[in-house]
Amino acid sequence: MKTIDVFIVMGSASDASKAEPAIAALKGFGVPFDAAVCSAHRSPKKLAALVASAEKRGCLVFIALAGKAAHLPGVVAAHTAKPVIGVPIDTPMMGLDSLLSIAQMPPGVPVATVGVDAGKNAALLAIQMLALSDAKLAKKLADYKAALGADVAKQNAETRKKLRIPKLP
Repeated sequence: MKTIDVFIVMGSASDASKAEPAIAALKGFGVPFDAAVCSAHRSPKKLAALVASAEKRGCLVFIALAGKAAHLPGVVAAHTAKPVIGVPIDTPMMGLDSLLSIAQMPPGVPVATVGVDAGKNAALLAIQMLALSDAKLAKKLADYKAALGADVAKQNAETRKKLRIPKLP
């Protein structure tokens, strides 16, 4: 059985496009993961089995994407003591219903929540959690963060030049 660090659960197949940035980030950092579609409402026994199976495979962090009522992250959290990161999916209510459903968990069942459709941020948060005990991953993450900073510095220089803002003394 292949070992994984992160397990991504989507509430429906329509959430797959929102999971793609998370998958790309995990692949980019070389983090072993798996993913599946499973509904908290339509297949709750299957969801419990998926969570248990993922834990047996070494899963350390769960990412759950869900829209509308968005109970999936909370139900995953009810079945594990591992961290769960919820990704609210955009809906006709601009994802506000999803965001509030995930963020408003009862005491004792925490779920970290990222922004609406922010699968990449969910993966980066999972990577930050994993990097606490993985020096190689921590180095990759530090390099990634440095590249983000370098990109902002480049944007600043280009924008100042474009706007003809003089150099500071």
